[in-house]
Amino acid sequence: MSPPQPHTPEEKLADAKELMGLPRIVVICGSVRFMAEMNEADVRETCAGKIVVKPAVDMKSPHQLRADPAEAEALKVRLGDLHRAKIRLADEVLVVGDYIGDSTRAEIAYARRLGKPVWFTHPEVDPDG
Repeated sequence: MSPPQPHTPEEKLADAKELMGLPRIVVICGSVRFMAEMNEADVRETCAGKIVVKPAVDMKSPHQLRADPAEAEALKVRLGDLHRAKIRLADEVLVVGDYIGDSTRAEIAYARRLGKPVWFTHPEVDPDG
């Protein structure tokens, strides 16, 4: 008799990552004001043997891709969708910084609804904490 096959997409993803021998994947969340701290966390987590995914676009800094307000708003929506996909892909979530804004708070809630472990560089800012 063969073992039961995974039923949910999450179970299938976990099985595929295990079969591929992938290390744990951590997604970094937080305000873009903490980009330097995110980069430092990336180094620490990578040196600990984890695959790291994090925000790569600072929507608060000027850039020609965001010159048109309508395009900038559409990009912001796409980046939010992309970051939620990173959360779904990850095994754990690291929240960086000593401030939690609305977007990060929503990402934390989303990760917790998915059953992802969430930890903080500054545990005192955990909204459920």
